[in-house]
Amino acid sequence: MEKAVIYQIFTRVCCNSGSQNVPGGDIQTNGSGKLNDFTPTVLDNIKAMGVTHIWFTGLIAHASCTDYSQYGIPPSNPGTVKGRAGSPYAIRDYYDIDPDLAVCVPDRMAEFQALVNRVHAAGMKFIMDFVPNHVAREYRSIAKPKGIKDLGETDNAELAFSPQNNFYYLPGQQLAGEPDWNGYREFPARATGNDKFSASPTYSDWYETVKLNYGVDYIAGGQRCFDPVPDTWNKMLEILMYWASKGIDAFRCDMAEMVPVEFWDWAVSRVKKKYRKIQFIAEIYNPGSYWDYINRGHFDYIYDKVGLYDTLRAITEGRESATAITRCWQQNGYNGPHMLHFMENHDEQRIASRFFGETAQKGRPAMIVSALMDTCPVMVYAGQEIGEPGMDREGFSGLDGRTTIFDYWAPDTLTRLYNDGRWDDARLTPDERELRAFYSTLLRICNQEHAVRDGKFFDLMYVNPLSDSFNPHKQYAFMRSDGKESVLVVTNFSDQPLNTTVNIPQHAFDYMELNEKDCVTVKELLSGQTFKTNIHPDSPIRITIPAQSGIILKWKK
Repeated sequence: MEKAVIYQIFTRVCCNSGSQNVPGGDIQTNGSGKLNDFTPTVLDNIKAMGVTHIWFTGLIAHASCTDYSQYGIPPSNPGTVKGRAGSPYAIRDYYDIDPDLAVCVPDRMAEFQALVNRVHAAGMKFIMDFVPNHVAREYRSIAKPKGIKDLGETDNAELAFSPQNNFYYLPGQQLAGEPDWNGYREFPARATGNDKFSASPTYSDWYETVKLNYGVDYIAGGQRCFDPVPDTWNKMLEILMYWASKGIDAFRCDMAEMVPVEFWDWAVSRVKKKYRKIQFIAEIYNPGSYWDYINRGHFDYIYDKVGLYDTLRAITEGRESATAITRCWQQNGYNGPHMLHFMENHDEQRIASRFFGETAQKGRPAMIVSALMDTCPVMVYAGQEIGEPGMDREGFSGLDGRTTIFDYWAPDTLTRLYNDGRWDDARLTPDERELRAFYSTLLRICNQEHAVRDGKFFDLMYVNPLSDSFNPHKQYAFMRSDGKESVLVVTNFSDQPLNTTVNIPQHAFDYMELNEKDCVTVKELLSGQTFKTNIHPDSPIRITIPAQSGIILKWKK
């Protein structure tokens, strides 16, 4: 069984080697990465890092200030767009690929299909976004198949709510609020994507989007009207089937918890019946919903943001004890194998930003835990492996520690990694090369080592209390074993190296079916070094852990 190692790529930003990086610049000035830039060479070099899946973010056509009307694509009013490039989650046509990503705009769908084929030829799987909760203010599909009616086409806009409407309306009210709509007029106004049932959204709202109606009457206290099947359900199932037919391997579903689980139960089961191997990943931030969306909604994996990510970030920043990882693991319980671990994505601040760790090195112990503590997927955001700091003032995004999703831009680190299509170390600094080597080694371990890929997990913190040689507030220890091979992982969140001893209890030997061994050869998987030690429940293992890193010791039964 494969452990998924996901590499998230923000498609417009990655491989954009022609940018002048003028804040707020247009596509002619700042350029855009293209689907065709992901050549076999680029994909092979990504795969070599241990990657099994690529999530291409921002593929579906979204609202933008760039005018493609010469190709029959309706232009967007700048008042309904965030930034010059626009949010990739303000979808303007569910059936189209964004023209920014095409070398030849009329051939954009063919270029997309060719990319899917190249990813598969490279031995990886293809993930794309499905954005079910909201669309762009000026949504209009020009690429929908014949016989498909557009969203809102048959709505009765005189009704605030109808289960057969695709949108929520505010009858008699015109869209207003803080944004400068640049002459854009919406009457009656529609509810905004972040559940703002008001005609006056603010700048902090998702004002560029409109909420989709899945049959939940929020005005009447959340009454659920699912019989007969709401019209939006049928339309969104058609969209899922459309993209599944292109050969993709998984959908990452944006803000899945804002869509009723009853829809997912109905739709995902139908998609999986036809495309049996396809997977669904849910962006959910309410742990109380995890079980429901896994078991009723048929999601394969769910973001572990509120649990593991928030915990590891707090430990990295010195706001929390490493003992909190144990609590996080216990709370996940049954859901653990279904969680998606990460330390960066497009929504979160970069580890190397001054808003988080200030240096990429501080993220190493957290990344070791994320990658190795379960059989569930782990994800890396492009640039994370070379310490991209996200500290550019790109335009709409401003200086926020994130790599912009709203502007045309090319971060210096990613430009040098892309290296005119080579995707190599040639233009990286020594520190960037060393960090990339660490990530490559760590991610390859995920599937090369059966104990990590398939093995059981055992938390060792309860037998390693505070002592002269072990600080449970700064160190975290656990084991993985498949009965044939075992791995001991000890991380060090402090900025000083540590000479320590680690206890393995009899319970671990029994649970993992381990043998006591004298003078066994163990290999440290990050450095490749070997040494001999005793493996006994009454004989602590003596090790040295580098600062802001960890050790991964492997031995055979």
